Amino acid sequence: MALTDTAVRNAKPKDKPYKLSDAYGLYLLVNPKGSKLWRIKYRMNGVERKLALGTYPDITLAGARTARDGARKQMGNAIDPNAAKRQARIEASIRAKNNFACVAEELIEKKGREGRAAATLKKQRWLIKLLGSDFGKRPVADITPQELLHELKKHERRGRFETTKQLRAFAGQVFRYAAATARAERDPAQLLQGALTSPTVTHFAAITDPAEFGALLRAIGDYQGDPSVMHALKLTPHVFQRPGEIRQMEWSEIDFEKAVWIIPTTRMKMREPHTVPLSRQAVAILREMRTLSGSGRYVFPSVRTRAKPISDNTVNAALRRMGYSKNQMTAHGFRTSASSLLNESGKWNPDAIERALAHMVPGIIRRIYNQSAYWAERVEMAQWWSDYLDGLRESGNR
Repeated sequence: MALTDTAVRNAKPKDKPYKLSDAYGLYLLVNPKGSKLWRIKYRMNGVERKLALGTYPDITLAGARTARDGARKQMGNAIDPNAAKRQARIEASIRAKNNFACVAEELIEKKGREGRAAATLKKQRWLIKLLGSDFGKRPVADITPQELLHELKKHERRGRFETTKQLRAFAGQVFRYAAATARAERDPAQLLQGALTSPTVTHFAAITDPAEFGALLRAIGDYQGDPSVMHALKLTPHVFQRPGEIRQMEWSEIDFEKAVWIIPTTRMKMREPHTVPLSRQAVAILREMRTLSGSGRYVFPSVRTRAKPISDNTVNAALRRMGYSKNQMTAHGFRTSASSLLNESGKWNPDAIERALAHMVPGIIRRIYNQSAYWAERVEMAQWWSDYLDGLRESGNR
């Protein structure tokens, strides 16, 4: 006899599990603790099997019969309902892991294993959040160019043109990675080239006039503040490396005997180790700082904790206190100052200057050549540059 809604609803638990049968193998299993489970009993290739459909009342009698009829159709096509259910569960699990945010995180983890800087990975995780949680949950293969453009336009309307550019570029990396791992067929971001407002290129403010640069050096010499900041300010013009590389300098990277600073790959923008020759003046600044922080890890430790270096905006903040606005001079601007004045001197090969700045020159062969061929010139140039700075500081011009 077929089941009724009333019979299913009024079924009470007993000491042992028992079944209430419907038609074509469908039955309700009533457990001692009161749970009611829908099951189908069927045969495939002469073997009796059972298929779980779910619980009552989440699945009604009508819903259970519909599921049973679907399973019977599968069997009619020689498909095992249990195998089909397993496959659907696997596919659902794969789809859940193939949303944009999951694929993006997988790509970021891959970059981490490949040695990309922690700051880069942190920024890319920030970009994922900017695209929004709803976008992140979308299957990466289903995202259309129009959908991505809609998200990017939100940031463009707020005037965040550089951020929008970075978002499109990072999204493109995610889509290409998804395509390379057989989870997408195209890169919607590539189709959006030219659709967004290009940001205005701005350069870091820098002083390139010798007399004005000499005045800056004198102001640095007079600066009073935290010893880490004072010495970082004094060293920066001599080595003219990126602010992040200087502030995170570690004592283990300094070889006083050879007068070199070896910056590891993990901190270099171009993911290549970089060796910086140290002039006598640079060595003297570091030796003075060693008496203050030599027992720790960082050359320029934070005033709050020696376990961390000075913050990324410390040198810029010091320049502001010295009276230099962000439109006059920046920590990164010391690189521009050095590049400009070294090239204007006419004494040094431009490739040697580029190598000293750790700029990536085109061509693998040329890069390898630059790393070795210009070392002697770079050592000589480092000392000449520091002597030149001393002259500017003492006379204001030379």
